[in-house]
Amino acid sequence: MFFASDNAGPVHVQVMDRVIAANADYAMPYGNDPIMDEVRQSIRTAFEAPDAAVYLVATGTAANALALACYCQPWQTIFCSPVAHIHEDECNAPEFYTGAAKLTLVPGGDKMTPDALRRSIAGEEVRGVHGPQRGPVSITQVTERGGVYSLDELRALTAVARDHGLPVHLDGARFANALVALGCSPADMTWKSGVDVVSFGGTKNGCMGVEAVVFFSPEKAWEFELRRKRGAHLFSKHRYLSAQMAGYLQDDLWLTTARQANDNCAYLAQGLRAAGASFLHTPQANMIFASFPRATHQRLHDAGAKYYIWEGTLEGDDPSEMLAARLVCDWSVDRAAIDAFLAHFQ
Repeated sequence: MFFASDNAGPVHVQVMDRVIAANADYAMPYGNDPIMDEVRQSIRTAFEAPDAAVYLVATGTAANALALACYCQPWQTIFCSPVAHIHEDECNAPEFYTGAAKLTLVPGGDKMTPDALRRSIAGEEVRGVHGPQRGPVSITQVTERGGVYSLDELRALTAVARDHGLPVHLDGARFANALVALGCSPADMTWKSGVDVVSFGGTKNGCMGVEAVVFFSPEKAWEFELRRKRGAHLFSKHRYLSAQMAGYLQDDLWLTTARQANDNCAYLAQGLRAAGASFLHTPQANMIFASFPRATHQRLHDAGAKYYIWEGTLEGDDPSEMLAARLVCDWSVDRAAIDAFLAHFQ
């Protein structure tokens, strides 16, 4: 009954097998291994982007911060949601790697709206040398509250960015989950919708620890290589990153695991609704924010269930008080575990 995070699940056997196979011989270091050639071609094919520049790093924070640094000068600002991972969960890494560029939080919820983004952009670059200059727009897909931008919503945001000559970064830590939810192609959700660079996640969806950074126009490629090395994120034994991503992409495993995670989430959400839970946000991918009584939380915790209480505290005198929880499903959760979790709502 582990629903704390999709970071906590096991590595998929197909990914692990590729890592073991990569360990059998020698390979050139620093991304010059032959497996990286396979990865590069697979990602270019999947994204219908034959000229894309493709790089690997070990963490989502590195992927986001290094990618944004390539599009943001220190005197500029990055526009993002108030609950974006780059704002709430990366310990100022984007500010660090951009040389102290600031973040401008676009008012609203987990999803930015075109009007709010336009107003936020209009509010910057108005004080001359005294204020921050406009920089990239960063969109999170899946959002940190489990929402998924439709293609029309993405295109409306990138159109606002384009009107102001600003590049667009997509934080795709749960890229595959969003893609499966929308039923579109990777190209549709990125460069065809106006995205310049994407952090293509693997860690949350079956990998050990690897993320790809994909630039759809290669003019930033050399700068990224320099920033990656200078930032201490260029692996010497890079083949173990390459092997993970190769296994992840092989036979579209990344889509299979995302479907499993989303299906697990839908099954759990259905059971929670039937049990009378209320939802803070509509589940659209593999993440649920739901409220149910403290007494149920206490039974679940006593039984060893792992998840985060989002609002409220487990301790309290009122067993009927509603406490919000965040529940995340990954590909490896089986239906028996979900049923066991739901049994505590009886």
